[in-house]
This record gives sequence, structure tokens and C-alpha cells, in this order.
Amino acid sequence: MEARTGKTTVHYVEHGSGRPALILHGAGVDHRESEACFEPAFAGTTGIRRIYPDLPGMGRTPAPAGIGSAEDVLAVLLEFAELVGGGEPCLVVGHSAGAHFALAMAERRSSRVAGLALVCPLLPGIRDVPEHRMVVGSGDLGDDEFRGYFVVQTREMLERYERFVVPGMELADDAAMERIAERWELKPGEGAPFDGPTLVVAGRLDSTVGYAAALDLVDRHPHATAAVLDGAGHALPHERPELLRALIRDWVDRVLR
Repeated sequence: MEARTGKTTVHYVEHGSGRPALILHGAGVDHRESEACFEPAFAGTTGIRRIYPDLPGMGRTPAPAGIGSAEDVLAVLLEFAELVGGGEPCLVVGHSAGAHFALAMAERRSSRVAGLALVCPLLPGIRDVPEHRMVVGSGDLGDDEFRGYFVVQTREMLERYERFVVPGMELADDAAMERIAERWELKPGEGAPFDGPTLVVAGRLDSTVGYAAALDLVDRHPHATAAVLDGAGHALPHERPELLRALIRDWVDRVLR
């Protein structure tokens, strides 16, 4: 499916019906990774229409020259949410860089966001990032990208990486991503912090963004639940799916009350 915004045409897929949930993947991949991780996480929930876009410069969503910063990407996502949301506030979920944009959407347009879920969020002020270390596996599976991403390095995780991560990496527009990354910071929202149901999930072993900055969000968001999961890194949605599903279900229940 496609939605035409002022800056680009966004490719997306969707599942289910009901309240719209916009689910944003991280950098360098496409919707297939978030779809593979969050469809199981939403299993058992009802009345939620899950919408998975390819972010500009990734998957099948182009990033023309007019998209040169994170602010430009955010503008696309805000317009996209209005186009596909049917006039209803969206649940917004993001993993990694997707969480960076999800948080900004909630800060800029809080009235259009019903709930916010941030998984391994990329945030300003990242600190105390641990060194990467494997917790399961022999260390001889996959390529360097796989071994640097997963802390659980089993054949099952390698299969998920090759099936859901690598295909998106191969489609990424490296020049566009580099252009956007040079101006990746977003201006803070001018209003009060988002006060709707919020979920923050981080991996204790996340060597990309750590977990310390994610916990800071609890003090800013009055209705936030936060969890730091042991035995998980930046690939937490792959590595701890059962616990992520329980947290997502609790969050959805809070949104739909």
C-alpha cells in the first residue's frame, strides 16, 4: 500500500482493524523487521489496526533531495499518520531510531497520539552504554553485523536476522541515510510531555543506545511503565518476544480503557 505525502510516497503494510497503531522500524532496515517482531507482540489483542511504514530512504519509501534531516522525516511521519489514521488518534510504537521519531510525534502532536511505546529508544543524552557481549551462542555464527547486533546468537536468531533484517539492509539508500544522520537531532516539543499511556522497554545489554537514558523518560511521562530486560541487547524484540508481548498487551489495555 502507498500514501502520498508532500515530501515522498510512503510504502506500508497493515494488519487487522480498529484503532490505528503506527509501528516504526529502526535505521537501515525496513518494515519487515518491525512486522516480524511486533505482530507476535500484538497477538491476543483485539481492535487494533497495525500499520508498518517504510521510513524515508529505507525499504520502498524513497528519500528525495527534499528530505535531508530528521525533521524532514518527522514531517513525513506526522502527515502519514493523518492520512492513514482516519481522523483517529494513533497508538505509536517505535524501535531504536523509530522510537526517536515516535517520541517526537507524541511531543509535537500529543492530541493525535493515544499511546506511546518506545523499545530500545535512540535518545539525545545517551550515556553509560555497555560494551557488546554475547550471552548465548558460540560466537561463530553469521556475519559481523549479526554478531554486533544480537547478544543471543543462536541459529534461530540468525535465521530471523537473515529473513527479516538483511533484506531491508540491502534496500537502504545509504546516501539518503547519511544525509539524514548528519542532522538527526529533533527539536524538543514546546508543550508538556506526553501524558498518555506510555511504555519504555530497554535491553540491559544494549551496546547501541544503552538503557540509562531510556529510564530518564519515566520522570518526564506521568503514565509511563518502564522495563529493563536482562539477557537482551538492541535486538530485544527478537530476543525477548514473550516478555515484550506481555508488556505490549498491558500497554494496549491501558490505552483502550
